[in-house]
Amino acid sequence: MLAEKDLGYRRVQCTGRGSYIISLPKEWVQDLELKRGSEIAFNIQPDSTLTLVPRKIREKEGRGNAAKPKEYYISIDSKENIQSTLRMTRALYAIGADIIRVHFKNPQDAIKYKNEIKSLARDNFLGSEIIDETSDEITLQILIKHSEFPIEKAVRRMAIVALSANRDAIDALKERSTAVFDSVIGSHNDVNRLGLYIVRQLKYGIERNLYRELGFRTPKEFLLYRIAVNDIESIAQNAMNIINNLGSLQKLIDDETLFIKDPIDEEIYNQLVNYSTQAHQLYDDSIKALFKREYKDAEKLISKRESLKPLENELIMLMSSKKMDPNIASVLRLIFDSSRRIMDYSGNMAELTLNRTVEELCSTLAYK
Repeated sequence: MLAEKDLGYRRVQCTGRGSYIISLPKEWVQDLELKRGSEIAFNIQPDSTLTLVPRKIREKEGRGNAAKPKEYYISIDSKENIQSTLRMTRALYAIGADIIRVHFKNPQDAIKYKNEIKSLARDNFLGSEIIDETSDEITLQILIKHSEFPIEKAVRRMAIVALSANRDAIDALKERSTAVFDSVIGSHNDVNRLGLYIVRQLKYGIERNLYRELGFRTPKEFLLYRIAVNDIESIAQNAMNIINNLGSLQKLIDDETLFIKDPIDEEIYNQLVNYSTQAHQLYDDSIKALFKREYKDAEKLISKRESLKPLENELIMLMSSKKMDPNIASVLRLIFDSSRRIMDYSGNMAELTLNRTVEELCSTLAYK
């Protein structure tokens, strides 16, 4: 490795068109055999310094990295718990593995393990494919790259799917059909798959300090998006909790173990739907403010969240004043709690937007 060499200072000059230029050291240009028309990449570092990398060097490094995918091996036998193997495989995907080879010491038990691993990859690993399979081994390869599905786009899609799952879960209170139940389950799985993909991409960016390539302005935004993923996963999980409770309720009714005399109270249901609709809109607006980096919009959303608390109290009082079957009342309360959490997640997202943009806003202010 060459030692650092001081090439002195050079003045920044301004052209007639308002562009700023600086001359390159002749010795450096000659050593790298650069010519007129050669391209140089400019990279801004976290400390605001600038690095210059000739295109031919960057492409050479890129080819070198592409030739060495991150490959991992798992060796298991029939005595090991299949869930332990699945957790290890999931963890490898999350940390950025490109290829995962799972070897079975006892081929007779391989079929059971293979089916579980295939289901795991299909339901949880975005962009994964089975590229090889023998009697005693199965190989997964993750083909999708961060540039093909940016993190912000994945988070946006994740939020849309999670809110859709919540809406379907509320609709299922009146229409307890298999199709609606399956829709929520499918959306829940999609949210988890997107969440794991985003975690994988965040870890990839942190390891390589690629926050700018991922669309961030500072490395601190990695944490911001990790928090967002957690909240969105919780929205989808709450929808699943509603569906599970409704499923148990429907089974009791079908088995004639439970008899519901009165239909669902329309007044409560309509107010609950209205409250949930406002929660969904608030969260959707908070996501938009986050992506647009709108400090003032985030401030308004926090105030709006506070203004909706009286509506929560009215709904609680209404539900308490009605005589309902306790099984129906518990599901209604679960739906209400889920919507209230979405309201709170909206406030969290708005706070994250404030934290993301406050430095930019204050740095532009000047004393008068």
